Amino acid sequence: MSLPPKPTARAPRVSLWRHLRLFRTDILSAQPARLYRAWMAEFRTPFFRSVLVNDPALLRLILNERPRDFPKSERIGVGLRPLLGASVFLTNGAVWERQRRIIDPAFEGGKLRESFAAMRAAGKAAVARLAPLADGRAVEVEAQASHAAADVIFRTLFSIPIEHETARATFEAFHTHQRSQPLLNLAAFVKGPSWMPRLHSRETRRTARRIRALIAGLVTARAEAIATGKAPPDLATKIMTTPDPETGERFSPQEMVDQVAIFFLAGHETSASTLGWTLYLMATHPEVQDRAAVEAMAFSGEFSGLSKLKLIRDCTREALRLYPPVPMMVRETTRPERFRDRALGRGTQVVLSPWHLHRHERFWDSPDAFDPDRWSRAETKDSARRAFLPFSAGPRVCPGAGFAMAEAAVLLAALLARYRFEAVEGSVPVPVAHLTVRAKDGIRLRVWKR
Repeated sequence: MSLPPKPTARAPRVSLWRHLRLFRTDILSAQPARLYRAWMAEFRTPFFRSVLVNDPALLRLILNERPRDFPKSERIGVGLRPLLGASVFLTNGAVWERQRRIIDPAFEGGKLRESFAAMRAAGKAAVARLAPLADGRAVEVEAQASHAAADVIFRTLFSIPIEHETARATFEAFHTHQRSQPLLNLAAFVKGPSWMPRLHSRETRRTARRIRALIAGLVTARAEAIATGKAPPDLATKIMTTPDPETGERFSPQEMVDQVAIFFLAGHETSASTLGWTLYLMATHPEVQDRAAVEAMAFSGEFSGLSKLKLIRDCTREALRLYPPVPMMVRETTRPERFRDRALGRGTQVVLSPWHLHRHERFWDSPDAFDPDRWSRAETKDSARRAFLPFSAGPRVCPGAGFAMAEAAVLLAALLARYRFEAVEGSVPVPVAHLTVRAKDGIRLRVWKR
């Protein structure tokens, strides 16, 4: 069995401008192979200095022990601001802390159980959409995964299915935006004043405005429903009615648009990436798929049955390891630091790369292989603890991590119980980093009814 696709590493030495061009086009193939075994690597340009960190002690320092000293870098943020505004994904300091105080209660305790019905409904709808295509023809499953994940987030956030006019329009605009927006733009390389042009494409700016206008309409309608006591008890209502426990203030309509935009990005785009790659990996490993299908067909359909989907959970973990939706996170030093006996000045960019960490030769046996059974072996526990960051870690860990894992299990169980997926000969997806790790030209699989 061949290894899952992985971008070819760039040559060990290239010119600065060649590297920057590769980095802007696709950050995954712009990396040298040595980063898959290095504890730390440094990169200098005339515009900034950066270090990529794989050392577990440094990762723990940055994410868990001193997170306030390493805020998110604005170099990444400016590329995403047309869509995400001042969402919790991009903010730092007191602003971020206030946002998390309002958002976190919606994901705590038994809140996951309340979203389970929406996940199940979206799973059934995904099964129904595939039915007329499941005759052995090649189906672009990444698009199907996007559709299903968007359905989950709209049902969970606003109690509307993807077929709702506004939901469908938002989904279509987001698909266009995702393809037009590289992860990095000019500001990632040249840090300048706020008035400096950021060179977002016309399509990026147009689709971002369209998405935010659609979200604003949903937020306005929900605010009116809340005021009249007619709002459903979904995620949007919970967040819009939750006051900051320290100030008593709630999100303004503009702030809520920012947060819904990141919920859609995090709750739809990352889940779609994970689902698409998991289906591909199962299709190319039919013996694993057959075992997972048995598990799926035995699923009770009840929330309590999620804990029995162990192989499906491990297949999802392995897909997240090989194809982490957010391949790199960038922090910034706020004071002089010393990493592995190397002095770093204030403003140094610190790259935390799940893409490299999850395939790191010092942590994982056969790091490029799809092996979901590794998660049940004792030797994997240490690597999972030290070198597995699909949802970040520490105070900035994704609040929806548990939601995402449950969603993946529900959707995969629904699909595998009804359909068998086969690889299309000669069709190998190429991983690239847009807003998340996607396949350059989609993922095509043959689908059969079981």
